[in-house]
Amino acid sequence: MHELERIDVRSEAAILVGVILPQHHFLAEPLAELEGLAKTAGVKVRGRLLQKRNAPNNSTYLGRGKVEELTDLVDREEANVVLFDNELTPAQRRNLEKRTGVKVLDRTELILDIFSRRAQTYEARLAVELAQLEYALPRLKRMWTHLSRLNMGVGMRGPGEKQLEVDRRLVVKRIHDLRSELRVIEKRKERQVSARRDHMTVSLVGYTNAGKSTLLNVLTEAGVKAEDQLFATLDTRTRRWQLPHWGPVLLSDTVGFIRNLPHRLIASFKATLEEARQADLLLHVADASHPNVHEQIAAVVEVLEEVGIESKNTVLALNKMDAPGAQDFAGGVLNRYPHAVPISACTGDGLLQLSVAVSDALSRSFHNIDVETSVDDGKLMAYLAAHGEILSRRFTEDRVTIHCRLPQAYLGRIRKPGVMIKERPVTGTSVVDKSTPDSETAREDVA
Repeated sequence: MHELERIDVRSEAAILVGVILPQHHFLAEPLAELEGLAKTAGVKVRGRLLQKRNAPNNSTYLGRGKVEELTDLVDREEANVVLFDNELTPAQRRNLEKRTGVKVLDRTELILDIFSRRAQTYEARLAVELAQLEYALPRLKRMWTHLSRLNMGVGMRGPGEKQLEVDRRLVVKRIHDLRSELRVIEKRKERQVSARRDHMTVSLVGYTNAGKSTLLNVLTEAGVKAEDQLFATLDTRTRRWQLPHWGPVLLSDTVGFIRNLPHRLIASFKATLEEARQADLLLHVADASHPNVHEQIAAVVEVLEEVGIESKNTVLALNKMDAPGAQDFAGGVLNRYPHAVPISACTGDGLLQLSVAVSDALSRSFHNIDVETSVDDGKLMAYLAAHGEILSRRFTEDRVTIHCRLPQAYLGRIRKPGVMIKERPVTGTSVVDKSTPDSETAREDVA
C-alpha cells in the first residue's frame, strides 16, 4: 500500500481561519484555541481570518469573497499552510487548496498531528493510528493520486480495479486489526484497574492545559512532565496520594479534553479512559483564569457523557487562581457551582480545602455498620482497619462487635459465614487520620 501523505506542519507559516456558526457560543477570541494548537504543533501564525455565517458554504466552507480574501492573505504573508478551526469535507479542502495554492488542514487533522507526536506508549500510538486511519478512509481519493488501473497479465484477466480500491481495502483491514488489538488492551486495562480495588481511586479529568499534571505532581510528588501546552499528557499515570485525614488513595492523570474533540479520537482512547470509568471519584480540574471556563467545563461534561461516565461523583477544582483575571472568571463559576474549590497548583493555595472536599466526597459512599465476628478473626479486623474507619470495639466472651464506616465497594467482601453485619444511619463524614507513608512510597508508580 502506498504510504499516506505525511502531514507535518512544524516550522510552517500558517493562516488561521474560523467560521462562526449560530451554535457557537464561545465568548473570547474565537481563534485563541486554534492558535494554541498551532503553537503546540510548532506552527508560526502569520495571520487570521474570521467569518460569521448561518451555514457553511458547501463548496469552500467560506463565502466566495472570504476565499478571495484568504488567497490574498496567504500570498501577502507568504504562508504555506491554512489551518481551519472547523472540520472540512474532502471536497471543501480540495477546493480551498486549489484556490489558495497551499496545504489546507482542518482542526481534526491538527489535533491528530499533535497526538501522533505526543504518544509515547504502545497503546497511545495504536489509538492515534486508528483515529488517523478512520479520518483518512473517506478522504483516500484526495490523498492518493495514483488512480490508474493495475497492469493486467497472464492469468489476471478481468475488469481490473483502481489502485484506490486496493488501498481502501488495506486501510479497512488495518483498522480492523487495530480495533482488535485495542480491544485486547482494553480488557487487560480493565483487569489492571479492577485489581486495584483494595484502594479508593480518584481520577483527574478536565480540559486540556487546565493543570492536571501539575496538580498530580504537587499532590503526589510524581515528577511527571507538565508543560504549558495543549495535550502535554496522552498516557495515564497513577500515583499514591496520601490524603490528609483519610489515608492513601490512588490518583490518576488522564488525557485532557477539548471542545469538538473528534469522536473517533474519543473511541480510540477508550482504554486510556478506563481509569476514569472505574474511579470512585472524578476530580474535575478547570482553568479558572480562562475567559471560556464555563464552556470548557461544559465540553468536559459532554465528553464524559459520550464515554458513559458522567454520573460519577465529582469534585470541581478551579485551578490557576493565582493567574490574572482568575478571580473575576471564577466568581461566575462559583455562582453556578457553589461547591467548587478554588486552588492554585503552583502556589499551593486551596490544596488543603481540596483534600477535605475529596475526603468528604469519598465518605459519602461509606456505610455506617456494626460487624460482629469471632475475636480470632484477625484477618477481618485488619481488613476493616485498612479500608475503613473503626469507631469502636465491644467484646463479649469469644465475639467482638466492631462499629466502623466502610466504603460500599468493600461491603460485599466481608460477607461470609460467622460474620453478622448490621447497618446504622450515617452520622458524620469525618474519617480517621492514618499515618503518612515515606516519600518513596508516596511516589510509587502503580500504573
